[in-house]
Amino acid sequence: MTPTTSRRRRLAAALGLAAGALALGAVFGQPGNGRAAADAAPANTATPTVTGTPQEGQTLRATPGTWSGSPTSYAYAWSRCDKNGDTCKAVSGATDDAYQLGGGDVDHTLRVTVTAKNSDGSTSATSAPSAVVSSAAAPTNTGAPTISGTVAIGQKLTASKDSWSNNPNSFAYAWSRCDENGNICSTIGGATDDNYTLKQVDAGTTLRVSVTASNAAGSTTATSVPTARIAGPPPPPVSNGCPGGSGTIQVKDLAEPARMTVSGWTMAPGVVRPSVSSVQFRIRITACSGRAVQGATVFAVPIPYNEFRGVQATTDASGFATLTEPGAGGYPASRRQQLLAVLVRATKPGDSALGGVSTRRVVTFPASTRG
Repeated sequence: MTPTTSRRRRLAAALGLAAGALALGAVFGQPGNGRAAADAAPANTATPTVTGTPQEGQTLRATPGTWSGSPTSYAYAWSRCDKNGDTCKAVSGATDDAYQLGGGDVDHTLRVTVTAKNSDGSTSATSAPSAVVSSAAAPTNTGAPTISGTVAIGQKLTASKDSWSNNPNSFAYAWSRCDENGNICSTIGGATDDNYTLKQVDAGTTLRVSVTASNAAGSTTATSVPTARIAGPPPPPVSNGCPGGSGTIQVKDLAEPARMTVSGWTMAPGVVRPSVSSVQFRIRITACSGRAVQGATVFAVPIPYNEFRGVQATTDASGFATLTEPGAGGYPASRRQQLLAVLVRATKPGDSALGGVSTRRVVTFPASTRG
């Protein structure tokens, strides 16, 4: 073999080896071809979704969403969350792509987590929450509505919806006016709040309230027992300004031309002396032929005013107001003082102190400059 022939053979062998290397690189070295490419677990490109009616007894279904990396299998896990889709806890055993809603899911939302797998690994993605799950049945009343408040004209009554099953999510109110026995009722137009202020037209009747509870499955109405018979307003004053009847007069029922009278007064101690640090006056107010007046404002101040500090008080059911007044440093007003003069004024709250049914009078008590 000549040297030239040998060199040609070596060159041909080298070229063959180079071509083989290029072929292997084409198979194993280029991205995306064969196992030499970088390994990759699935990646989520569109989140899973939950479909179906969110109501007790219905079935929700999960769709896995879309994934890259050619997943070979999917696993499902359902979670029960609060109404906002937060504070989620796994539902034990709920690992299928379908989930039947039960009583424990009412008033909650559901999410599903999908785990996609391939030979290189696994990745999980979670759906948005479902809508809030409703009850399968309309509400059932388990405690009748009640009415509280004073049954008198001008007073406010308040309705309590009481208790219901099957998770109602809204309540509506309707008030009705009935006869004195709670029968033959008619709906009061516009009375649709949970409270109602009694009007003159309600006098002598009774009232009931109906509460309608609703959820996604329907609604149910329950009605209260009737109130007591509604008292009418107090009898109007007669022409002389005095309310009808007998006994104690509420000052608010007293009108002109009637006037209050300062009809009684006492003091403790029985005699005012320089050593006394305070005095207590008991003043009685009456009107309309000696009937006690309750609720009148009584003010009493000694004359001169700097002997004791004037205060005010309100009359009780017997017509008396009790006023305790501390010394003001001005007693005795003179070295020969024998009487303590006190200006007493009684007024109806809201009226002028110089008009209406108010009254004024100067009363006196024993006094001494000794002791």
